[in-house]
Amino acid sequence: MHSNDNGANGTITKKAKDDRFQGHDYYNIDELLGDDHLIARDAVRTWVKQEVSPIIEEYAEKGECPTHLFKGLAEIGAFGPSLPVEYGGGGMDETAYGVIMQELERGDSGIRSMASVQGSLVMYPIFRYASEAQKRKYLPKLGSGELIGCFGLTEPDHGSNPGGMVTNIKDDGDAYILNGAKMWITNSPVADIAVVWAKDEEGKVRGMVVEKDMPGFSAPEIHGKWSLRASITGELVFEDVRVPKENVFPEIRGLKGPLSCLSKARYGIAWGAVGAAMDCYDSALRYSLEREQFGKPIGGFQLTQKKLAEMITEITKAQLLVWRLGQLADKGKASPAQISMAKRNNVNMALEVAREARQIHGGMGITNEYPVMRHMMNLETVLTYEGTHDIHLLITGMDVTGLNAFK
Repeated sequence: MHSNDNGANGTITKKAKDDRFQGHDYYNIDELLGDDHLIARDAVRTWVKQEVSPIIEEYAEKGECPTHLFKGLAEIGAFGPSLPVEYGGGGMDETAYGVIMQELERGDSGIRSMASVQGSLVMYPIFRYASEAQKRKYLPKLGSGELIGCFGLTEPDHGSNPGGMVTNIKDDGDAYILNGAKMWITNSPVADIAVVWAKDEEGKVRGMVVEKDMPGFSAPEIHGKWSLRASITGELVFEDVRVPKENVFPEIRGLKGPLSCLSKARYGIAWGAVGAAMDCYDSALRYSLEREQFGKPIGGFQLTQKKLAEMITEITKAQLLVWRLGQLADKGKASPAQISMAKRNNVNMALEVAREARQIHGGMGITNEYPVMRHMMNLETVLTYEGTHDIHLLITGMDVTGLNAFK
């Protein structure tokens, strides 16, 4: 892949071109992955090419979510791939989960969000914190796509500071009365259930499953987004919603519960962002070999090669970062701070790659004939959700100094 493969006349041979577009694995990281990882990745990559790529520009342009893909995501095992099979998961390891998220985001960040919210923010907390009855009731149907879920933590006035939440529950015999609101909730308008975090009367954060048909619960859609346009986003509004006590997670108290879910989701984002970057790089490289100016492909000019060389360098570094993170996660040793570093680095990397790729495409880069501008707009959201770019920097800062700079 990296040898001199020009033809006799200095042009690039067809084989050489084809070799360049086989996943952009510059450091042969495939050799570090197991057969199960490669099989899962290739299956998801094929599904994305068949089901997502042909329609995603149209849905993004219309600002509509291709909700019919939920069933397909379930069929390829994208919902909770690292959760046990008996609870509706895939029984795979965390690295497999990562490569699946990478390939989904290679298609679109919104499609990856549909899957990662369902698996990491809905199935995972139910698996980890719910009663056995709750697990049996919800997880198999979530894994099969029969039920769609969402995760309610962020509030209109409390994003980076979830501890300031005002959504609350009050004891009412065999139930709790839930009041409050959540904001920027992926999947909420189409969700059948919501994993919601609220403060009890002692000020402790509690988690619970709220069902769509409970009186007083509504989930209006948020319109006017310029980013993640193929992902459906909304609010969660609770007006004296009566939540049975058996729907409340029995043991977990405090922010540890929701933050552990965010770590799971951020891990998937760290992998997913690499996929978005790879798609932008792929498009830019292809375009640079086809677009001619001044009598030769623009890929033959030094400044274009500088962009491409820096893009693949940063992608390769990010690939190695998440591969090592995956190894740690498979052993249960990936710390929240390590996950924050990877999320922050890789999303920022992907956004910079998207911007450079847009320049290589010139004016065509702003059209939906190429995926670059869509990825760029999506990544602006990914940069700030599941913890903003700056918040993740402070997480690393606190981890290395032991000093809290949040207050």
